[in-house]
Amino acid sequence: MFAWWHWVRDGTWTRATFQSYVWTLRTSFKMEWQWGSQSACAKTAATGKEFLAREAAVWTFGRVEGIEPTNNASERSLRGAVLWRKVSFGTQSERGSRFVASILTVLLSCQQQHRTALAYLTACCQAFYANRPVPSLVP
Repeated sequence: MFAWWHWVRDGTWTRATFQSYVWTLRTSFKMEWQWGSQSACAKTAATGKEFLAREAAVWTFGRVEGIEPTNNASERSLRGAVLWRKVSFGTQSERGSRFVASILTVLLSCQQQHRTALAYLTACCQAFYANRPVPSLVP
């Protein structure tokens, strides 16, 4: 399936061809999950039932253009935060944890929107001191 995805990305396959193949694969997996959900093994049955409950979400990348079949983009965006936590040993208080969560949200959101975080934070401070609403982080 990942090879198919790469073929769509590089233009070897059309999106329609990819969707057709993914639909066939989805049908096959759904049958396996249904079979597993009826297993005598409680753990296997629970896993099968959980996959069936989330089955539509698992295949979103096949239906919605622009969604990748991996979470690599999300993991890459969180990498800096994970490294920071590892080298700094986290925070010492609930207030510190909330600050870190908020500032990392601002930094990552600005990065994704190709905005300067310093300019956004400066605008926030100016709005605060001028008693105006905080600028939106949502584009």
